[in-house]
Amino acid sequence: MELYKLECVICGAKYNANEVEYNCPACGDEGILDVIFDYEKIKSLYGTSFTDLVDTSVPTLWRYKKLLPVNLDSPVPESAVGFTPLYKAEMLRKHLGVSNLYIKDDGRNPTASLKDRASAVGIVKAMEKGVKTATCASTGNAACSFAYACAITGIKSHIFLPQTAPKAKIAQLLIYGANVIAIKDTYDRAYELAIEATKKWGWYNRNCAYNPYLVEGKKTVALEVIEQIGLDNPPDSIVISIGDGCICSSIGKAITDMYELGFISKVPRIIGVQASGCSPIYDAFNNGTEVIECVPDTIADSIAVGLPRNRFKAMKYLKKTNGIVEKVTDEEILNATRVLARKSGVFGEPAGTTAFAGYLKLLEKGTIGKDENVAVIITGNGLKDIDSAMKAVGKPHIIDPSIENVAKILNQS
Repeated sequence: MELYKLECVICGAKYNANEVEYNCPACGDEGILDVIFDYEKIKSLYGTSFTDLVDTSVPTLWRYKKLLPVNLDSPVPESAVGFTPLYKAEMLRKHLGVSNLYIKDDGRNPTASLKDRASAVGIVKAMEKGVKTATCASTGNAACSFAYACAITGIKSHIFLPQTAPKAKIAQLLIYGANVIAIKDTYDRAYELAIEATKKWGWYNRNCAYNPYLVEGKKTVALEVIEQIGLDNPPDSIVISIGDGCICSSIGKAITDMYELGFISKVPRIIGVQASGCSPIYDAFNNGTEVIECVPDTIADSIAVGLPRNRFKAMKYLKKTNGIVEKVTDEEILNATRVLARKSGVFGEPAGTTAFAGYLKLLEKGTIGKDENVAVIITGNGLKDIDSAMKAVGKPHIIDPSIENVAKILNQS
């Protein structure tokens, strides 16, 4: 029984899973496909209760396997991806004067980013196809997650990324055995090269805005948020940073799943946040125009995407959930990084704390109420980009080792 179809976000054409692999044949590379589940078939096959569809004994994203586009009998790699902590962060709540804020720390995944979720589903689809070689383009985190997934499944990986990617991310790629191709250009050009390589050599492509199954892996972060907060009291808003638009799209998919299956009675709104130095979706969404490519200039490298490849799907779900898109400066991002770490213990990289910076800005504006039930998703760990973290905090005291020198520092503090 086929439980889903692939629908083009541009022309709306629908395909069976075995008819197409990546894009709509009529619309070309921009014809991104969306996985559309037949919820009635799912309920008739598995049942209608939450525990019929979710295996709560599994402490990873595979607890949602019945809600993912993989074969139920497909083996999954031994890996602790998913079901990351969701914090009430009481000290942060008190500091901000809010009562219902939650922080989802997805930097706790194996390669320290949310992108592990997409790669987990992508690698299972690759194994279902018998893939031997795969590729992707990335600003860093997606590539690291995929190199890891390929390493534990024996698949050869070729990774394209800008040479300006943080050293920690490049180190991860190399340690997992990826063939790393760092280009003297932007992420957008790296993306194009990965597509060209896919077509030329037939490699399996992991790019989330190209391969429709990757968003399905990412959606598990929001499935978890809703489950962890409580099905009877889902969040009013879920806040996420936006780069390519893939995570934003995935939040929309998760909300759709939970609502259509009857597990939640209201639709949380998506709040997307971009850096001021790279805000094409913010500009388009708030001005009612098409997304126009920009030249990225932001400290938040993981969301420095001049032309968001999953923009059509992201805009679709932002509108569907009555969403909001905000933008924040690099200074606001660095401030948010400090506040979040010092008041909740969550150390996020700039792209992750961009979401929290947006929350702070909207809270100050009154767009988000102090009693509003809000989950902020931090997508990556701060150790992924130490140079940026140091810009947020300054330098340590360096002294000759004597108690007198320590006393001097204490007197200056």
